[in-house]
Amino acid sequence: MDTQLLEAFIAVAESNSFSDAAEKIHLTQPAVSKRIALLEGQLNCRLFDRIARSVTLTEAGKALLPRANYILQEIADTTQAINDLSGDISGRLRLAISHHIGLHRLPPILKRFAQNYPEVTIDVDFMDSEKAYEGILQGRFEVAVITLAPEAHPKIEAKTIWPDPLVFMVSEDHPLLAKSQLKETNPTLENLRNYPAILPGLGTYTGRMTRALFEQQNVPLPPTMTTNYLETIKMMVSIGLGWSLLPESMLEPGIRAVDIPGIQIQRELGYIHHREKSLSNAAKAFINLLQQESQ
Repeated sequence: MDTQLLEAFIAVAESNSFSDAAEKIHLTQPAVSKRIALLEGQLNCRLFDRIARSVTLTEAGKALLPRANYILQEIADTTQAINDLSGDISGRLRLAISHHIGLHRLPPILKRFAQNYPEVTIDVDFMDSEKAYEGILQGRFEVAVITLAPEAHPKIEAKTIWPDPLVFMVSEDHPLLAKSQLKETNPTLENLRNYPAILPGLGTYTGRMTRALFEQQNVPLPPTMTTNYLETIKMMVSIGLGWSLLPESMLEPGIRAVDIPGIQIQRELGYIHHREKSLSNAAKAFINLLQQESQ
């Protein structure tokens, strides 16, 4: 079975769109459609239902998807393992990176890696940390640089690189600041619940930490707007739409930290990889650069 046909199939399955799949794998849409037709002809079954503009997997397509991913991963891993026997640092390095870390922590490391190892092709996917864990478990990525899960996973090796203190933030003209200054007392979680919050989704690791903090103090969370993009949350805080709990490193003019006595919260940023999967030479070199950051 031609691996190019499987690549086209996976691209369409993941994007639910022939046009988006074509863009993702750098082909024309007719070329993607032709590859899917060839694959369906080889398997003698339909892999997608095409209703109006909607593209969904058939039962046969659902059965093929995990096997197609496995086949391509095995081919890539085998090719990389053979190349690594020479000791060279080359080939393809598949990384999953959270949006925040990709913006604020990794650029100098990626630049140094690219300069030191020009024979390596870096393949980066930006995604939520929770999805990156699944990607590592499924073998789609060698290394993920993300917010680490609060709980350990038996099949995942995790290493903290950057401790990331979180602080409550409001706009500099937020009424909470005016009231606390008038009373000359620090705000409390009870005070915060009287104002709208803007937080990462409560299913994310940072969102779960926030919810756990309020539950431990027996304080219900206030009405909350959610988005997983911290830069968007910071913007919404800066214009006074609500308060948030964000990395201290994101403080800037126009935003003020709210100190709540007795409350300290920190998340851990770092990398993960599968314990049972051999790392390529490129992945080992990348991890070495990451570890130098924590020294």
